[in-house]
Amino acid sequence: MTVRWSAELAQPDSRQLTEALRAAIRDGSLAAGTRVPSTRALAQELGIARGTVTRAYNQLVTEGFLVARQGAPTVVAELLATPAPPDAPERAQPEVARWDLRPGRPDLSSFPRRDWLAASRRALRDAPTDDLDYGDPQGHPRLREALAGYLARERAVATTPASIIVCNGYTQALSLLSNALADRGTTSVDFEDPSAPHLWDIPAGFGMSVHGIPVDDEGIDVSLLRSRAVVVTPAHQFPLGVGMSSARRAELVRRAKDEDLVVIDDDYDGEFRFDRQPVGSLQGMAPENVVYAGTASKTLAPALRLAWLALPSWLVEPVRELKRHSGLHAPLFEQLAMAELILSGAYDQHVRRSRATYRQRREQLGEALRGMRARHRPHPAGIPAGLHVTLQLDPEGPAEREVLERARRHSVELQVLGPHWLTSGAHPAGVIVGYAAPSDRAFRPALQALVAVLER
Repeated sequence: MTVRWSAELAQPDSRQLTEALRAAIRDGSLAAGTRVPSTRALAQELGIARGTVTRAYNQLVTEGFLVARQGAPTVVAELLATPAPPDAPERAQPEVARWDLRPGRPDLSSFPRRDWLAASRRALRDAPTDDLDYGDPQGHPRLREALAGYLARERAVATTPASIIVCNGYTQALSLLSNALADRGTTSVDFEDPSAPHLWDIPAGFGMSVHGIPVDDEGIDVSLLRSRAVVVTPAHQFPLGVGMSSARRAELVRRAKDEDLVVIDDDYDGEFRFDRQPVGSLQGMAPENVVYAGTASKTLAPALRLAWLALPSWLVEPVRELKRHSGLHAPLFEQLAMAELILSGAYDQHVRRSRATYRQRREQLGEALRGMRARHRPHPAGIPAGLHVTLQLDPEGPAEREVLERARRHSVELQVLGPHWLTSGAHPAGVIVGYAAPSDRAFRPALQALVAVLER
């Protein structure tokens, strides 16, 4: 026996004694085959009731840590007498910048907590008991009904509740689509070049090759499409910020219909247009050829993990079945609260407030850039829309790497264009500024820090 009972266990109860013995067996202090004291001897040694030891031994025998046989001493089990694995090394926490100007993030401090709380209370109060079951993998019918109305009204999407699938974020939505298309025989998919690099790996994971198609001032060059599927951001191209022209939209839809091409309309921030009414979705032009993908991550918060697909009729069942087997269903109460928020009108009001805020921030950013003393001032690209702006860097000015180094020195977090290019070779340099992310109180100081980074 290698454990000093009286020193380590001063009158323990049965739970404490069980935990101490279990730990000693795990770390090898009590080796395999070791005889443990009798219940009477250990109780006397520790000054506790014999029943306390008996309960601890019985628990460990049940769990398989000890072996007890009639007429034989109780011993440590063979298979479990192995040392515990060493603790995994702690990962160094990344340094958190003071000013976060990364794209793709809304102002989280503006989340409509009061409206969401009210919607959650109504949803919880009114939800029938059956709603607490596993639920429909396609999404709760109430949210799908609310989304069908909202998308038709605000994004010109032609769909029905039966064609909508609620997903656990956009990455799951793209994963389900990639899986369904791969099952259908699609071998490659086109992305805009540049685009979001973390999305390229999703179709690649299903065996599809990924191609980059150049983007110009009119959007993706439709004449250069190579695949039977393409992911586009027509309302506000990410990250260049251009809008797809009406001619390109018409050409893309024509090719989709003529060539059985599947178009995925990633409408990630389409609600936020500042110089005119938001342009309707591409899906509304060809509902049987275009998949519409939307999300609450840019309007409300990424943590909700709510996204949605409006699918062509022939894709609904394949995607639904894949989602049923994936096990990653969007959380029920968030779905119900989102439905309440939309149906009450509070969601529309929040989007309108956010649109006004982000329009003002973009204007302030433009004023700050025009007032810079730098010889080579960066120039905003794209249309006045969305949650970010890409600043084109002067070829004679600082390079992207230099801008990132300055940003670190000023505790500013930014992204640059470099990693967003799919194709190799020379590309224009730029900085992607997410002006939506800081809170109202932090925006002015963050803007001043950005100017300090960009000025020479």
